[in-house]
Amino acid sequence: MKPIQKDELYQNLSEFLKGKGIELKEGAYTKGIHAGCSLLADAINLSQTGFERAKTGLGKKVDQVRQVIHEKTAPKRSPKSRPAGSGASTNSKGAAKKSPAKKRAGKNKSR
Repeated sequence: MKPIQKDELYQNLSEFLKGKGIELKEGAYTKGIHAGCSLLADAINLSQTGFERAKTGLGKKVDQVRQVIHEKTAPKRSPKSRPAGSGASTNSKGAAKKSPAKKRAGKNKSR
């Protein structure tokens, strides 16, 4: 948002009132109105700056929270993960498959 100039609110108020049939002439009350418009413009500009800072800070904090949630909920990697096609095949639980010859040999010993 563009900052509001100090005289901008007073000028717009003067034009608005002139359209309604009220003309502001120089005097003590117009100086008070002008000072009030100037203070209001300053307050609006400062609050806009504060909102922008808060938005930026909040965005950073939300990104940090997302990162922590991602780290806590991401699937765990096994410490000894092997690249695909590195030799021994594994079943769905990660254990190496036994060859059929070893299975038969094991069955013969138990008989």
